Amino acid sequence: MDRLKDKIVLITGASGAIGAAVTEAVGRAGGTAITSDRPGQGATHALDVTSEPDWLAVAADVGRTYGRLDGLVNAAGIAALGNIEETDFATWRKVLGVNLDGTFLGCKHALPLLKTRGGSIVNLSSVAGLIGGHNFAAYNASKGGVRLLTKSVALHGARLNPQVRCNSVHPAFLEGPMVDDIIKGTQYPDAARARLMRDIPLGRLGTPAEVADMCVYLLSDESRFVTGAEFVIDGGLTAR
Repeated sequence: MDRLKDKIVLITGASGAIGAAVTEAVGRAGGTAITSDRPGQGATHALDVTSEPDWLAVAADVGRTYGRLDGLVNAAGIAALGNIEETDFATWRKVLGVNLDGTFLGCKHALPLLKTRGGSIVNLSSVAGLIGGHNFAAYNASKGGVRLLTKSVALHGARLNPQVRCNSVHPAFLEGPMVDDIIKGTQYPDAARARLMRDIPLGRLGTPAEVADMCVYLLSDESRFVTGAEFVIDGGLTAR
């Protein structure tokens, strides 16, 4: 219950499957979860992660209320199926905007608050940020960008005093709306789900709670010597 005692953590995409699981896990670990998501989603703060004015407003409000941040979890994200020929530029820009631009803006504008007494950033990437897929052109690019952005932020944060750590988490396919939507977009949804599960050596999809547990570790002082690293939660998918 005390792993995140007295820690203030801002979570983006808090109404999504991973964001909601992280919010719950932070609370269980004794931390204070500040939730953010698109307007109308019931979060503490309305936040379009692609909007710099929104980020500045949220950061200012957190600063006024708490005076600092101890953690940031960039969990907002979207996916779109499509190979390089099928993906139109508008879809490309939308996926890159939410997944990569949103993470950049979060890291940038949370850092002044995180520098108050040091802290930890957790960026949600994906196994799609490590390996390619023929029909994930935009998603692969966005999550690969999050992976290397994380390392740059980590190296910068290590030079600060107090230091700010930054790590990326790379889940495989998880139970929840995002995978459901991807599967529904295929020609044979039942076969697509069965194939996903066959591709994972542990024989099942992951759960948002399993990702949230990793986030709690990275937000906690247990990981105080961990930065610039990538944590793969994929049931063995990328071990082949």
